[in-house]
Amino acid sequence: MLDYRVISIGTLSRHPLWEETGPARTPHATTTLVRVEDRVIVVDPGIAPQVMAARLFERSGLQPQAVTDVFLTNFRPAHRGGLLAFPGADWWISEMERETVGTELARRFEATDEADEELREVLRREISLLRRCQVAPDSLGPQVDLFPMPGFTPGTTGLILALASATVLIASDAVATCEHLAQGQVLAGAGDLEQSAESFREAVEIADWLIPGHDNIVPNPLRRGF
Repeated sequence: MLDYRVISIGTLSRHPLWEETGPARTPHATTTLVRVEDRVIVVDPGIAPQVMAARLFERSGLQPQAVTDVFLTNFRPAHRGGLLAFPGADWWISEMERETVGTELARRFEATDEADEELREVLRREISLLRRCQVAPDSLGPQVDLFPMPGFTPGTTGLILALASATVLIASDAVATCEHLAQGQVLAGAGDLEQSAESFREAVEIADWLIPGHDNIVPNPLRRGF
């Protein structure tokens, strides 16, 4: 049986559709728990590990050691702040995201002056985290399939949950907030605006319910009956 719930509602550092012009808060992604058969999957653990563990218990009664898998929709810091809460789980990310981020981290490390040991150490930690992330298969379990949504980053990838009565899309930054969905807007700062717009269109075409990257679950306003 497939079950899901939002564990932590995310937020943007600056919400442009609230007319905010500068950083107003610490950004973090919406975290979703997906359970299917013997898999317990945490998607985008965006808040700090200790807080992530507490929120998981509050919303599901589970301890971190019960989690079998962690899936990152992209490797941006706001989507992985709580990764270390789940050291015993398998960490997954799309192949495209792993390759593009890995190439960029290696380039930055090679370009950093050897005297700048502080930055080099930060990059070493980033590389170490990425290496722990495995290339995700096309499916993380029955009715839980990867759904590529490039644009904000080259490898941004959501998850499609095929329920008996509806389709739920964990949309990541392709659909950032409820306001972005309602106004048909993509998230500012996307690496490729054209790809972002296409991923947004695909999201609203396929899903009955959407879990935005930085907001609570919302019905698709374009679907009849919702």
